[in-house]
Amino acid sequence: MLLNTADQIALTARKLTLAYDGNVIIQGLELAIPKGQITTLVGSNGCGKSTLLRGMARLLKPQGGTVYLEGDAIAHLPTKELAKRLGILPQSPSAPEGLTVRELVAQGRYPHQNWLQQWSREDELKLEGAISTTHLEKFANRPLDTLSGGQRQRAWIAMALAQDTETLLLDEPTTYLDLAHQIEVLDLLYHLNRDAGRTIVMVLHDLNMACRYSHHLAALQNGAVLAQGRPAEVVTESLVQQVFGLHSRIIPDPISGTPLCVPISQFIEG
Repeated sequence: MLLNTADQIALTARKLTLAYDGNVIIQGLELAIPKGQITTLVGSNGCGKSTLLRGMARLLKPQGGTVYLEGDAIAHLPTKELAKRLGILPQSPSAPEGLTVRELVAQGRYPHQNWLQQWSREDELKLEGAISTTHLEKFANRPLDTLSGGQRQRAWIAMALAQDTETLLLDEPTTYLDLAHQIEVLDLLYHLNRDAGRTIVMVLHDLNMACRYSHHLAALQNGAVLAQGRPAEVVTESLVQQVFGLHSRIIPDPISGTPLCVPISQFIEG
């Protein structure tokens, strides 16, 4: 069910259809992303989560339907204006060898520059603020490829923060990270939302992490939204069975109180 109050919605997909090389991945999808909240897209591999994120960022042209950013159709927004309002961090981004953290983060300011003004005091302040927020001060002049996985991911998030958009999309920001670094990145995103009011939309594979860190979940299946709402409303044993083909028990997370999915293996008896 879509939200009804326009000023409470950051992104809206209406009858959205997305395809790669003629192969339809998303068909007639309807989705509303609450403003100022963390929304996570969940679902099995190949269900269309990353495709949807790319479509909402205008990296993939729809075959049908429209994506709206706070009421404005993104297809009609000038590229620089869209980049000032909406940032995206793709899955497993890469950078030129030897690029320092500071140089990477500075790239987030490009949408705010023009031929009259290449770099300003505001650009410098935003850059320093992004580095400070992600706790990368002591790594600022180090090459990106010398950092740990968690530090590199924070550097990419810092670049997105320097872009200074109200809405930030992240495709699997914890991929290839160990558990400690996953928590580090998710804690950072949580604080960005809580302290700065940024709207965050991300794709996560870990359903329990999605429940713990999200205000809003959208469960996808076969290119459509099967359910969306608060984690406690969305994550049920029947939904886990339907979306992931997995028997489970849903219990309260002892730390956060959010739904905790305990898989049931056919080889292990309780």
